[in-house]
Amino acid sequence: MNRDLLRDLYAAVCAALLVLTAALVGTAIQHRDGSLRVGWPPLLASWDPHVGPGTPAAAVVAAAVVAYGPSLAARLSWRPLLLAVWGAGMAWTWSLALVDGWQRGVAEQLTTRNEYLPAVGRFHDIPAALRDFTRHILIDSPDNWGAHVAGHPPGATLTFVLLDRTGLGGGGWAGTWCITVGTTAAVAVLVAVRTLAAESLARRAAPFLVLAPAAVWVGTSADGYFAAVAAWAVALLALAVRGVRPGPYGFCSGLLFGLTVYLSYGLTLMAVVAGAVVWAGSSRRRPLLFALAGFVVVPAVFTALGFEWWEGYRILVTRYYQGAGGVRPYGYWVWANLACTVVIVGPATVAGVRRVVVRLRPYGGWSHSSLRPHPAPPNRGDHRLGLLVTAALLALLVADLSGMSKAETERIWLPFAVWLLPAGTFLTGVRGWLVGQAVLALLVNHLLLTGW
Repeated sequence: MNRDLLRDLYAAVCAALLVLTAALVGTAIQHRDGSLRVGWPPLLASWDPHVGPGTPAAAVVAAAVVAYGPSLAARLSWRPLLLAVWGAGMAWTWSLALVDGWQRGVAEQLTTRNEYLPAVGRFHDIPAALRDFTRHILIDSPDNWGAHVAGHPPGATLTFVLLDRTGLGGGGWAGTWCITVGTTAAVAVLVAVRTLAAESLARRAAPFLVLAPAAVWVGTSADGYFAAVAAWAVALLALAVRGVRPGPYGFCSGLLFGLTVYLSYGLTLMAVVAGAVVWAGSSRRRPLLFALAGFVVVPAVFTALGFEWWEGYRILVTRYYQGAGGVRPYGYWVWANLACTVVIVGPATVAGVRRVVVRLRPYGGWSHSSLRPHPAPPNRGDHRLGLLVTAALLALLVADLSGMSKAETERIWLPFAVWLLPAGTFLTGVRGWLVGQAVLALLVNHLLLTGW
């Protein structure tokens, strides 16, 4: 076994020990005082071994991606590859969701009292609802919003209001929307990696983007949909700064970034990933001007209709500490959140991130302490991909330290996690790592009943 592979395995084992420690310590805390407010620390889940209609399909999809994914990713022409990634990702996500059955796995997920759909009926007059939105955020306010509606800007709820207006109302359509749109995030990441780094790197990353454990929470949570919107904003920005139709793509990227921050307050941190794209892309100013012009559109519309983003966020901070956020201990979640991230990205991504860190170390010359040469400098494509992965990791860490993401990060951090998955491109023994990814997702979905 070569030294790099051994170190990759060490990294994966350390990550597994982090998850185990979070589970043991979290269980002790939860049994002591219940302050974690989750059923199976560190995940919002409960122990419930089960199988369902999606079980055979999930096993077949996993086996097919492991067996044929790497070779097809290398062989298919680019556009068919993108379609294949989307199709395989949907098959994987749908099959995992249906392990819990249609009702429990999809149709009921967004209909509970803390979710978005119960609020749809209060948006008969959308401008009036937006003007009144902040008055119902606090728990002690009259007719207060459920936790997810109150915890997000109204763009999130409006998505489901507009679906309802077009005749696609109810939990089934809402879940279908989130899975269908959410699984396009993998396609967006591939487009960005190919544009900024190299097509060969994107092709090697493709199977890891399909067979991600994160699919357990993409089906079915609104955060999977948020992840896709943010991912396409980044992908279009990458195209724009690399000179591919900088005007249209730059403007559309700005529009999607504007929508992103009206879907979730925390996704303002996607600016870190956007900054990495600009840094890696070019020094051209024209695409950035178009992106800025697109970005102001969504805030201008919401502000004109009566919703003030900063006021909403200010009140949300108070609401956060009125609820579970005020009870959950920061000292546990500041590191247990990272254990949640390990579960959604899987051991392959952990090992891949280790390789990214090694590749981005200072290089060149000789180490005076060891008299050994430093690693050879990475090529430009590797460096750009490493920069993208590092930016996502940095955004995630800032969210962690903020204290506004205590628990439930297995879904909340999906928009950042999808940008860590391409780190798998640097691994050797790809099929073995893919098996690890699939087994983790299957175990989680069959042993636990997750909150989403």
